[in-house]
Amino acid sequence: MKNRKGFRFGLFLVTIGIVYGDIGTSPMYVMKSILEGNGGIQEVDRQFIIGSLSLVIWTITLLTTVKYVLIAMKADNHGEGGIFSLYSLVKNCGKWLIVPAMLGGAALLADGVLTPAVTVTTAVEGLRSISAMDRFLGTGQWKVVLITLIIITALFSVQHSGTSRIGKAFGPVMLLWFSFLGITGAAHILTVPAVLKAFNPIYAVQVLLSPANKLGFMILGSVFLATTGAEALYSDMGHVGKENIYFSWPFVKLCLILNYLGQGAWIIRNQAETGLYRIADLNPFFLMLAPAMRPFAVVLGAAAAVIASQALITGSYTLVSEAILLDLLPHLEIRYPSTTKGQLYIGTVNMVLWIGCSLVVLYFRSGARMESAYGLAITVTMLMTTLLLAVYLSAVKKKRLIALLVLAVFGVIESIFFISSLGKFMHGGYVTVILTLLLLVLMLIWYRGTQLEKKYSTHLRFRDHVDSLVALNRDTEVPLLANNLVYLDGETDRELIDRDILYSILDKDTKRAQAYWFVNVHVLNDPYTLNYELETYGTDCIFRIRLNLGFKCSQRVNVYLRQIVQDLQARGELPAQNKKYSIYGESSIGTFKFCMIRKSVTTKTELSGLDELILNAKYSIRKSAGSKEKWYGLDTSSLIMENVPLLTGGAAPEGRITRKES
Repeated sequence: MKNRKGFRFGLFLVTIGIVYGDIGTSPMYVMKSILEGNGGIQEVDRQFIIGSLSLVIWTITLLTTVKYVLIAMKADNHGEGGIFSLYSLVKNCGKWLIVPAMLGGAALLADGVLTPAVTVTTAVEGLRSISAMDRFLGTGQWKVVLITLIIITALFSVQHSGTSRIGKAFGPVMLLWFSFLGITGAAHILTVPAVLKAFNPIYAVQVLLSPANKLGFMILGSVFLATTGAEALYSDMGHVGKENIYFSWPFVKLCLILNYLGQGAWIIRNQAETGLYRIADLNPFFLMLAPAMRPFAVVLGAAAAVIASQALITGSYTLVSEAILLDLLPHLEIRYPSTTKGQLYIGTVNMVLWIGCSLVVLYFRSGARMESAYGLAITVTMLMTTLLLAVYLSAVKKKRLIALLVLAVFGVIESIFFISSLGKFMHGGYVTVILTLLLLVLMLIWYRGTQLEKKYSTHLRFRDHVDSLVALNRDTEVPLLANNLVYLDGETDRELIDRDILYSILDKDTKRAQAYWFVNVHVLNDPYTLNYELETYGTDCIFRIRLNLGFKCSQRVNVYLRQIVQDLQARGELPAQNKKYSIYGESSIGTFKFCMIRKSVTTKTELSGLDELILNAKYSIRKSAGSKEKWYGLDTSSLIMENVPLLTGGAAPEGRITRKES
């Protein structure tokens, strides 16, 4: 069932609060970065400013409005968006498509580490535009860093409450923020109406070729900052619904463009002010405001910067959850704080992002240094999204001409942005590149490891072994291990079973039980469904159970199994399990033992050295990611942990050993 959400004002506020934070704070540093790259306000002229504004306007229009809002958002996977969702739609069109999907996803997650750091630090540094606060902060950066770390910690600590609650809290603030951007920008446009010429794209082309532009095409590295939040519109679509993005984006875009034009008008009007030449890190966004207005702008800007991080954080949750479904990342515990499945929380991801953001702040320490690193990774994500989008339009929608146009137009534009952003590599861009590569290696290990497991795993026809299980159940010569022996079974086909499960019961320490349970947990798209499906193979001791759990339901398998035992005993499908001794008195429900099987790699197998290394790395990652016994409420139960070799050795030794007679 498609996860659709119609427009409501409450969801409009949530959309404003959690989707547009990143792109909404760009006015605080885009024009500042453009000026710094060209020598400051004293080195630029009117034509340069109008041309730069034109670059900003058309970058937002082409990349955000046309590519993401009008094209990409139509490529949704049951209401979900993002690069992994897009890959899910085209994965059958070519095995090679996994490469751009992993690369783009890794780059976006790396950008999610940097975004909170750069936006919050830049906003806190805005305090220096207030004389009293500038004196309080002093000449060093340690107070700025400390305040930034406190704000970031507070932001990540509230994520568990869910994006719906956060969005409702942040929505009014961001509505005020965008209104503030639009009104203050419009007021300055009235003083220099010539900035409206920036809507003509000819000025954008002229400034790229103008000698007044000292950076040449490399200026696009700064211009690109205006659209760094565009990917969040697509990846956060599942949280709020595409209808609310369609409705809210025109308002957001209008406010952004008005503010950029207002900053341009202020720069043109104040070029002759020699007092501005001495200001380090001159920021038109704050300086164009009246001194009495700046404290309000700084506080509101700091709040908007905190909220800016929300778009990438929520997008990261979605990306990781989709990567898990595609077997690109290890299974993690996912919580759903609201009754909408698209709104989720992953504690492990939250902790990793918090640690990463904090380390970035401590390493760079200033907003200017972070801005130098910002944007490089996201150009990679945009390029990979364009490639997958072209495949989707061509192979799935059969619109080959449109696909070619998308690939040609956006591929060229984003390639130019990528090349211009490469200039940031030595100034801090290497940090996001390293993070991207680390995440990419993690995905490659998990993906290749999963392929190897599928290649070497063996599934048996379950019905062929039912008689053996029944015979073992009846064999009183074998000691009874437990009344109920439970295995978590990932196989959805009831006719098949992992060989290692049967090997564990019949061969490895033969395990006799009154009832054998093979449980598969299936999470549904609706919140509160709670039922199970049963296959007994005509016995009263073998039970294949499929637990159908709504995503809001607890996944405590041990509790549900006791309820199922009671249900089956009441129906006469399961014999009573007389438990004579208990502090609670006699009971018809016996003991439970849960057997957890973990695959491992032994030495001397047919695997190549690289494949063996990959599998061992995957199992180490899985161990660090958490345990199923905790997620399913089994950590307090009676557990049997068994390590089973994925492969049972290499080639047989040559010859046959003989006995030496003494």
